[in-house]
Amino acid sequence: RFHHVKPGSSTLTHPAWSPKPALMMPFDADDDQITSPVLLTVPHAGRDYAASLLAAARVDPTVLRKLEDRHADALASLAVRDGHHALIAQTPRALIDLNRGEDDLEYHAIAPPRDQLAFRPTSKARGGLGLIPDRLHSHGPLWRTQPNGEDVLERLQKVHRPWHDRIAHGLELRRQTFGVAILLDIHSMPPLARVRAQPLPPSIVVSDGHGRTSAALAMDIVLSEVSASGLRVARNHPYTGGYTIQHHGAPKQGIHAIQIEFDRSLYLDATLNEPSAGLATVQALVARLANALAQQLHAAWPLAAE
Repeated sequence: RFHHVKPGSSTLTHPAWSPKPALMMPFDADDDQITSPVLLTVPHAGRDYAASLLAAARVDPTVLRKLEDRHADALASLAVRDGHHALIAQTPRALIDLNRGEDDLEYHAIAPPRDQLAFRPTSKARGGLGLIPDRLHSHGPLWRTQPNGEDVLERLQKVHRPWHDRIAHGLELRRQTFGVAILLDIHSMPPLARVRAQPLPPSIVVSDGHGRTSAALAMDIVLSEVSASGLRVARNHPYTGGYTIQHHGAPKQGIHAIQIEFDRSLYLDATLNEPSAGLATVQALVARLANALAQQLHAAWPLAAE
């Protein structure tokens, strides 16, 4: 359901970080020889559409692809080369949204039996984009029939819970090894509209739930690197961070979680469908962010929890 993109076979001999070459490995590769306090996750770039999922859709597959963070998996490749691990979701967001809580469901969007599920929908779920996406603006309902509670439970057990268990395990290993762990949750966003009389909209939005999921030092490192690149950056607006960083971030325990949204026009063509020449620039920026966090936050980790 997802790939674990992991550095190569170098052995960790002391709790310090330095760049090392990397290889792509299956998601169940051994995590024990981690080489960096940074873990990258890409939850919304999955393109493995099962025939059964496409058959259940009442819309064309091109509509389901609108749910993707198109080619955001490619953004982590240079960071992996530099020695950081990445978890890349293969399952499409249309099946289940890995950046939503298990109870982020609308009751009437799920067919019975529903007794094994909890329902506490957020505004995202009420707008059709909860744990199980069910409709898109201008396209209407996505599915011929609503998934029932047993379908949802199976998706949770086979995809959602293993994904988050893997993240939690990876972060705890990093915390134990380096004294600090950093989660970079990578997303892409449609170009933001300019509001009249306001400055140009940001190209990148960095989120920490208004300080709840990361120490200020980690955010300062990220904001400094993005600003140095010349790109416009915003903090916690219009995105404050989704379930992943809210669930895993625990800065007082040395686990810092940051969500980063990249404007798709930075690395995709004019149709926002295929990679453009700008991809290399964004890949390099993601690598710089991971490297800066690994070096600077690790060095200062006793202060980072304050």
